[in-house]
Amino acid sequence: MVSVNSWLKQIVDFQPYPLLFATVSGAHLYGFASADSDYDLRGVHILPLPLTVGLQTPEETIQVAEDIDGLELDLVTHDLHKFFRLLLKRNGYVLEQLYSPLIVYSTPEHDELKKIARGCITRHHAHHYLGFAQTQWCLLNKKNPSRVKPLLYLYRVLLTGIYLMRTGKIEANLNYLNREFKLPYIPDLIALKASGTEKEWLCNLDLEFHQSEYLGLREKLTIESQNSQLPELPTLETKSALNDLLVRIRLDN
Repeated sequence: MVSVNSWLKQIVDFQPYPLLFATVSGAHLYGFASADSDYDLRGVHILPLPLTVGLQTPEETIQVAEDIDGLELDLVTHDLHKFFRLLLKRNGYVLEQLYSPLIVYSTPEHDELKKIARGCITRHHAHHYLGFAQTQWCLLNKKNPSRVKPLLYLYRVLLTGIYLMRTGKIEANLNYLNREFKLPYIPDLIALKASGTEKEWLCNLDLEFHQSEYLGLREKLTIESQNSQLPELPTLETKSALNDLLVRIRLDN
C-alpha cells in the first residue's frame, strides 16, 4: 500500500489544471480523526486564461472522490477567482483551507496569498461560526442516541470563532484550542471519536449540560465579536492586492 502522503500527492498530480495549493481539512485538521475518517483535501486550481474570457462556462469548482486501498478522499478545488471572491466574504471555510498547516501542495503564490488574506478577516466572520454551530446543535437534537462527531464540530467551531475574534488568527485544531479554553470534557470526547469510528455514538449524552455549554459559548462568541479589534470589512488595500495577484497568476498560466 502506498503511504497516505504519497497517495494524496498522486491525486494532486492528476488534476486537470495547475494548483495554487492543496491542504487537508476536515477531521484530520480538526484533531479528532478516527481510523476510518476520509481525507478532505481542499485547494485552488488555476483555469487557463482562454477559458475565463471566452463563451465557455469555466469549471469554477471541481470535486473528485477516490477510494484507494480502503482510503477515501474527497477533493474539492475552486478556481482562484471564485476562491478570492469567497475570501472577501465572511467565509471561515476558505480561511481554514488557506491556513491549514497540513499542506499537500504549495507554491510561492500560496504564501503570498496567506499574507494578503489576513486583511480579509473581519469581526463578521463570527456569523459563519455561529451559523455552523447552530447547524451542529440541530443535528444533535434530531437523534437519540447522538453521534459524537456533531458534538465535536459544535465545540470546534465555537472555539475557533472565539479565538479568531480575540487574536485575528485561524486555529482549527480542537486539541490546540482547548489548551487555552481548558474545557474538561473535550479530551474525553476527542478520545472517544479517535478510538472509535466516524459514526461513533454517544449513548449517555447529557443534552441539558451540553445545551448550557453551547448557549454559553455562543454568547461568548457574540460578545467577543462585538469587542473585537478586527475591522468591519476587508480593506481597500487588501482588495487591490488580491486583484493584482489574481491578474498576475492568470496571465502567467
